[in-house]
Amino acid sequence: MKRFLALALLVICSLAVTIPASAQRMTPEENAQRSSKAAKQQAKMLKKANKKQSKAAKKYAKKQAKETKKANRQLQERRGH
Repeated sequence: MKRFLALALLVICSLAVTIPASAQRMTPEENAQRSSKAAKQQAKMLKKANKKQSKAAKKYAKKQAKETKKANRQLQERRGH
């Protein structure tokens, strides 16, 4: 039993040593770099979403104009012009 506890303690200590110090703490430079990267990625996603929304709005406007034009043509035909 003592051998098992000693082995378990040895394994736990070796695992604690293998965790790098950089994973435990982040320097201000690394924090700024990650923050900048995240902001850049967020801006990219926002630009993409805005582009998609703009495209959908243009498609809707085009469809509405087409339907209005068709309705006006049909109205003129009914009036006999």
